[in-house]
Amino acid sequence: MSEINTAVNVSPDHIPDILPLLPMVDTNLFPKMVLPLVIMQKEAIELIDECMAGNRMLGLLLSKRSDIGSRHSSGDLYTVGTVAVILKMAKMEENRAQLLIQGLNRFKVLDFVEGKPYLQARIQVLESTNVTGDKETLALMSNIIEQYEKIVRLSPGLPAEIAAMIKSIQEPDILADMVASTINAPIAEKQAVIEMMDIKERLQKVTRLVNDQLDILEMGSRIQNQVKEDMDKRQREYYLRQQLKAIREELGETDDESVEIDEYRQKIQEKSLPETAAREADRELKRLSRMHPSSSEYVVSSTYLDWLTSLPWNEKSEDKLDIKEARRILDHDHYGLEKPKKRILEYLAVRKLKKDSKGPILCFFGPPGTGKTSLGKSIARALGRKFVRIALGGIRDEAEIRGHRRTYVGALPGRIIQEIRRAGTNNPVFMLDEIDKVSSSYHGDPSSALLEVLDPEQNDTFADHYLDVPFDLRDVIFLTTANVLHTIPAPLRDRMEVLELTGYTQDEKMKIATRYLIPRQREANGLTTSHIKFTAGAIKEIISGYTRESGLRNLEREIGTVCRGVASKIAEEPDQCISIAKKDIHDYLGSVKNMQENGSNISVPGVVVGLAWTPVGGDILFVEAAAMKGSKGLILTGQLGDVMKESARTAMSYIRGHAPRFGIESEFFDKHEIHIHVPAGSIPKDGPSAGVTMLTALASLVTEKVVKKRLAMTGEITLRGDVLPVGGIKEKVIAASRAGIDHIILPRWNEKDMEDIPDNIKENMNFTFTEKMDEVLKYALDIKPARKRKKVTEDHENSSVSEKGDAVADNA
Repeated sequence: MSEINTAVNVSPDHIPDILPLLPMVDTNLFPKMVLPLVIMQKEAIELIDECMAGNRMLGLLLSKRSDIGSRHSSGDLYTVGTVAVILKMAKMEENRAQLLIQGLNRFKVLDFVEGKPYLQARIQVLESTNVTGDKETLALMSNIIEQYEKIVRLSPGLPAEIAAMIKSIQEPDILADMVASTINAPIAEKQAVIEMMDIKERLQKVTRLVNDQLDILEMGSRIQNQVKEDMDKRQREYYLRQQLKAIREELGETDDESVEIDEYRQKIQEKSLPETAAREADRELKRLSRMHPSSSEYVVSSTYLDWLTSLPWNEKSEDKLDIKEARRILDHDHYGLEKPKKRILEYLAVRKLKKDSKGPILCFFGPPGTGKTSLGKSIARALGRKFVRIALGGIRDEAEIRGHRRTYVGALPGRIIQEIRRAGTNNPVFMLDEIDKVSSSYHGDPSSALLEVLDPEQNDTFADHYLDVPFDLRDVIFLTTANVLHTIPAPLRDRMEVLELTGYTQDEKMKIATRYLIPRQREANGLTTSHIKFTAGAIKEIISGYTRESGLRNLEREIGTVCRGVASKIAEEPDQCISIAKKDIHDYLGSVKNMQENGSNISVPGVVVGLAWTPVGGDILFVEAAAMKGSKGLILTGQLGDVMKESARTAMSYIRGHAPRFGIESEFFDKHEIHIHVPAGSIPKDGPSAGVTMLTALASLVTEKVVKKRLAMTGEITLRGDVLPVGGIKEKVIAASRAGIDHIILPRWNEKDMEDIPDNIKENMNFTFTEKMDEVLKYALDIKPARKRKKVTEDHENSSVSEKGDAVADNA
């Protein structure tokens, strides 16, 4: 270690015009003040070495950046700083030096000078102005000294001797610099003091800093004293309470605490808790009896005992189990839905014959507005049980199901236990609504917590994290609802029996609107049957022109709009009766919202009507194909999903591979670019069921044959030309009927789904079931594939394996 210790007394007149600059981070040096520094940067070490070899003077400038160790440029530094002289330098290592420096005077950077690995600048030494000791200056100095003495008394980090030193300073500029350098003020405020040349302004600035620092210290002192007083008060209250308790015991009196403990003990005995829960309750009660009511743990324990003693451990609802009455209630509450109602009645019948049966968890699956939640209410009414419902949509925290542990502040049981407590019985009908919208996050996976809840083999020992004792859920009838199934995790879906609620036909909507929706909206809007009447045409116009859904929510909303419009007229003229006809709907609901679908206006080759299923019901879609001269290729538009794009490529490959069989020149695809478009381009589309439609559109295009009118189709295809089954047949057929289609081509495997189609639709529509694409093209385009023997030539022997396979198939 090398050390250099030098005593210097440098006059400002000897300060050179060019000084090396040392950037300062998070600290300031004032003139006449001494500051220790530790230098570790390579450039700074070189700067110090050159200074020590010369006049030991350097300029200190505050950096605008706060990152220590990075290289600072001239733009990062303030332009006013302090000239300093190195009093002492000790080099501990090659790249580490300790300095003791003293400020000499303020300076201002005129311009920066290049040529050194460190920063240096041409400077101008600044002199303070208005140094006269007038009365205002003396008053400012006196105020600063008085306030500073208070700061020293309140700051344990400042020695008492520094207050005496401050009082001995006669020069106002030195006083301002000394005080500003020792108080705890923001670094930018201290830099502002350095930049002030006028002494009175500097003293006023320091006065503000001293007052701010004194306010902070006094506030901290008050807080500390208040905390200490609160602690002393609590201790005093505790001793007084203990004395009061002893006095009451001597007098034979009971206090409120013992009364509360006795109440909890009585509740625990009356509840006849299960063995595990009773043991936990007794243990918590003993802890509570040893606590003081002012303790935070007292509230936690008493809240826990409230939950344990308020849960319906043994309270049950008596089941009616009258199957005829249940059928009447279901038929009264819901029109249609024959399959779900049949399965519900079977479920209730089994429970009647075998009361301890562990029935399946029913999941009502279908589009919005089809009556899934109201079915659960009807089941509860048929059984005479309480009905509770929790919405699972958007739940991302496992604690919503299982609760929080009692170690957390404000912990509560999960939604399952909360709703059972609210129901007051341990066997309600419990509906978990929108189970398909549960998602996971860093808080856990709620769907995993539901695995235990929805498993009849496990939920007899359901453990909520808050209760920490098992609660029997075997007697609870759990029902779930979902709009889609693919978002439900497979293990959870495996625990449920799915009952599909398909969309309503137009006839069903007409009857539901007449029986349920119109009377309900009449009553909701203060109308009677003498005020408003709907014609069948008006109802049909609302259904077809203003709603497009499988359910009934929008239909009821539009009926409510009409009723409100009538209510405004009745309010003006109470004695009138308004009959709503088809022509009147426009006055209440405005222009028709839905474009009428028409599947009979196809007049050019390459256009085919397909059938699609959406979460809100079935729909028809047009698949259009066009050919353009150019390089071979396939263009797909209409915002198609990956699966639908694959179906289009499969159709293209099939047509190209079997071109000679359909009388298509093989060079056609080499000279043309094919474009397939599905209109309604703003709506995303996906799924394999459009494969048959796309293949038919391509065949129509290349053979220049127009598809038969009023014909629609659906089905998945393979490269072999097979037609595979698809889903949503009922919704698709209803959509086709609505669009004026009278002939539908379906996969052979979907023939079993015809029993779900309403009879009135089947009577007015023809169905063709196919297994091969050849059959589809025969029905749709009257194309009969040629079957001629092919001669096996040398060229054919050298062709691809797939072409050989086609030759064998054609020769069969």
